Amino acid sequence: MDAVLLARIQFALTIGFHYIFPPLTIGLGWMLFVYHTLYRKTQSPVYRQLAHFWTKMFAINFVVGVATGITMEFQFGTNWAAYSRFVGDIFGAPLAAEGVFAFFLESSFLGILVYGEKKVSKTVYWISSLMVALGATLSAFWIVVANSWQQTPAGYEVVDGRAVLTNFAEAVFNPSTVVRYLHVVAAALVVGTFFILGVSAWMVLKKKHGDFAKQSLKSAFIPCMVAIVIVMGVGHPHAIQVAETQPAKLAAFEGLWETQTNAPALLFGIPNAEEERTDFALEIPGGLSMLIDGTTTREVQGLKDFAPEDRPPLGITFFSFHSMVYLGVWFFLIAFGGFVLLKMGKLYENRLYLMAATLTVPLPFFANELGWIAAEVGRQPWVVYNELRTSNAISASVPPGQVLASIIMFTLIYALLFGVWWFLLKRQFNKGPESIESIKGEVE
Repeated sequence: MDAVLLARIQFALTIGFHYIFPPLTIGLGWMLFVYHTLYRKTQSPVYRQLAHFWTKMFAINFVVGVATGITMEFQFGTNWAAYSRFVGDIFGAPLAAEGVFAFFLESSFLGILVYGEKKVSKTVYWISSLMVALGATLSAFWIVVANSWQQTPAGYEVVDGRAVLTNFAEAVFNPSTVVRYLHVVAAALVVGTFFILGVSAWMVLKKKHGDFAKQSLKSAFIPCMVAIVIVMGVGHPHAIQVAETQPAKLAAFEGLWETQTNAPALLFGIPNAEEERTDFALEIPGGLSMLIDGTTTREVQGLKDFAPEDRPPLGITFFSFHSMVYLGVWFFLIAFGGFVLLKMGKLYENRLYLMAATLTVPLPFFANELGWIAAEVGRQPWVVYNELRTSNAISASVPPGQVLASIIMFTLIYALLFGVWWFLLKRQFNKGPESIESIKGEVE
């Protein structure tokens, strides 16, 4: 058994499972703020009904997400001792900031949002919804800072085999932090808005919770389309950043073998690593050069410019990236198509659309996972780009058998946690929202 491969599988398992929850937390958090703001402005009981119901969904996701995140930090000291030694001086500050400034902000105000409506003023209660959304979003910033530093390290020097922080601002705002953070947050908004859209479509399809389900579905279309537009908007600067700082990754994304101007954007193809070509290529001539520079004269490096041992694993990087893009197109069609049906007055009776929207619920989660896979596998063979190879980052004293045993243990624990999460969500779905009559009674 290969200890490096097993350690990578374990980390991918724990990160991948944990990453089900933070995007949903961020996306739902901002939708809660929208509902609370609309209720504060209009005093319509519908918006309070939406806010209360989806707050319960948020709380369930938050608690399970926290539980899944605990195990990740332990792995740095067990499976990745050499990595921890190299990055320890860099990662301490952002990870501490994430806990102190973001997690406690989010969790404290969530307590007010869940239990404090009758104990605080209306203004404080509304501010709490904003603080919950900001806390979730700020938490993502510090995690992205740490990860982006691995992608494009800055503000450091290597002393005695360790990366020593020399400029905090440069390390935090390294070349990839801002564009990657915007991409992560935008993708999280897609997850949260499509979760509301798809679950609401399921309620309408099953004739559950009547007008609430229809109002919930209606409320999601504009946020869905806004989120998709934001994702598309940050894609351009992100492509520029990858082209400038990680050209091997960009070449793997596009299956581009030859360095060339007028580089094409690949719509479809199957990369052939053995013969160093991309089969069945369907391309937009000059599309990639245009994307990253605005002109077809921009030269883009191909994979042949890099030694085989310095190239990312091609198949995983290529297909994860392109699958993510294809899913993005599907999300746009679902959001825009539903909005058109709504305006035509045919949305709630169109079972085909409602079924498609329901089946779309897991796809934004999958797209987020694919995005991280493309980013992380595309960085290989480096755990810290151009500084520390992944093969040199593991703990030499942990035998492969122990890593395999921990993988099995984590799989069982996460299966249990997923079952608990699904049970709690399903129970809340079936219970449904509070009635409009009870809300009017409380207000009066």
